[in-house]
This record gives sequence, structure tokens and C-alpha cells, in this order.
Amino acid sequence: MSPLTIYKDNYSDATVISNCFIDEYMKDANDAQLKIYLYLIRMMSANLPTSISDIADKFNLTERDVVRALKYWEEKKLLILDYNDNNHIAGIHIQDMDKMPRGEIVPLAKKAMPVPAKNEKPAFEKPKYTPSQLRALKDDDVFSEIIFVSEQYLEKTLSTSEISSIVFFYDTLGFSQELIDYLIEYCVGHGHKSMHYIEKVAMNWAEEHVTTVRQAKLRSNKYDKLVYAVMKALGKNSVPTQTEADYITRWSREYGFDKEMILTACEKAVLAVDKNRFQYTDGILNKWLKAGVRTKAQASAFDQSFKQSKAAPQKSGGQFQDFKQNTYDYASLEQEILSN
Repeated sequence: MSPLTIYKDNYSDATVISNCFIDEYMKDANDAQLKIYLYLIRMMSANLPTSISDIADKFNLTERDVVRALKYWEEKKLLILDYNDNNHIAGIHIQDMDKMPRGEIVPLAKKAMPVPAKNEKPAFEKPKYTPSQLRALKDDDVFSEIIFVSEQYLEKTLSTSEISSIVFFYDTLGFSQELIDYLIEYCVGHGHKSMHYIEKVAMNWAEEHVTTVRQAKLRSNKYDKLVYAVMKALGKNSVPTQTEADYITRWSREYGFDKEMILTACEKAVLAVDKNRFQYTDGILNKWLKAGVRTKAQASAFDQSFKQSKAAPQKSGGQFQDFKQNTYDYASLEQEILSN
């Protein structure tokens, strides 16, 4: 691939990084995007040539990863790319952010992948790929390697539908080869070979702005610790079933409770019942969610308010004011849950 021409729109004999880049862009860009942008600034400042292949070799990336990063920065208006007659990148104009009108700056925190609100369409919708699109990707060496590695993990030849899912991770979500490899490895390692399940994990990562393997490992480690803590708190020594894992995910992500509150609910469930502890814990957390309970102190006050209302149901003046009154107790909650 031919060398790139990097046009120097402002002169400086040192490598200077704009404060605007540090404040508005750096915190949310992934490792590859940061490395490539900083490297381009360095090469421009020194009047040194480079190319897509040189950048890929230097940072142990694929050329497709480099091109994707360049287009990413072009979308954020930090670069302008020139193309030759073959539609290959031939030149890069690095924009001077300090001279850009403030309204043209696109903070990544505001443009990043949004988490959809309830009743809204998902932030990421899997496109329907045509057979010709899938055939074209088979000629992509990087994509072919992704398919090969995925088939090794899943121990089968992928169907057209499953290949479409890999395309979704690669093309729509913008996952790198390394991140897709880790995604498949992570799911299979936790006993899930269903592509539907893998898609759900991938979209969760995308919504949480996971763009590198390191970020995925940090997130997975945090989640795994919560799963282990919940299983232990509920007296379970086995690997969680899919239903049990879904409960824990719901409490953390959908209900939004932190580890302390989840474990507090687990403790109450253990004291109350010997069976159906996941359902019982879910019932407690659901009640807390509806009442706006978010701390242990609020939970204690909520319980105390209920006890008082049960002890003196005819009185209305001494009700606890911070929470809605409820008509349940932990002794009857199991029957209520199981009867639904």
C-alpha cells in the first residue's frame, strides 16, 4: 500500500496535543484510536511519512482496524481523509482543534453508543445481510480468521444465521478481531454456546462502551464477582443456571441495585425461606424498587414502617412518610410469588 501524505495545516516543531482533545475526546476513545491519532500527530510534527500498513505493523493491528480508527476520527471532524481513484486512503488532513468553532466539536460522551430507555427500540439493531454481502466478507482475511476461531470455540461449522451475527459484531458494533475472539471465548467458557446469548452479551458490551479486551475483562471480572457473591449468599455452591444468572443480571442492570443491596436482600431471603430463594430475593428487590428504596438505611426504615402499620393498622397518623405503604410481609411473600 502506498505511503500516506499527511498535510500540515498548522506548523509546530514539537508534538503538541490540544487540551480540547484531552478534555473532550481522549477519555472515551479506545486504545487503537488513541494510539493512531497520537502517532499521526507525532509523524506530522516531524515531517515523517507513514502508511496504513506501517501503522498496523507498529501497533500490531490489522489494516482494517487502522482504517476504521481513521474513519472514526474523521467522523468526529478531527481528520479529513483524501482518497485515490481506487477509493483507498491517500492523504490525511489533521485539523487544528484550537481553531475549530466550538459548535463543531463533537464530544464523544454525548455521541457514544446510547443505552435505550424502556419501551424504546434497542440501541443496536442487527441488520439483515444479503448473501452477496456475506460472500464478500469471506474474502476478508481478518473476517475469515474470526470465523475460523469462532468455529473452534463453538466446535461446529457456523450456519448462515450465526455468520450474520459475527458480521453484526464486526461491522455494526465495530468490534475488533481480538474483542470478538474474547467475546466467544468468554461466553463458551461460561457454558453458553447459543449465538442468541452471545449477541446479548455483545450488545451489553457495546452499550457499556466496551471497545477493548482489557475493558471486557474488567467488566466480566466485576460481574463474575457479583455472581459468586450472590450464589454464596443464597447458599448455592454450584455454577449458576441460565435462569439464576438472568435474575442477577436483572437486579444489577435493570433494577440498578448495587452489590450491598442485592446481598442484603439475599440475606433476608435466606432467613425467610429454604427454597425458591432467587424468586424470593427478586420479590424483595422488586418491592424496594417500586418504593424507591436504594440504601440499607432506607430498607430498614421501610421494614420498620411496615411493622408499625401491621401492629397498629387502625392508626394513620404515624405512618412513615418517605415510602409508599405496602401490604406484604416476608413470611407471606413466598406464597405470593409462587402463586403468580
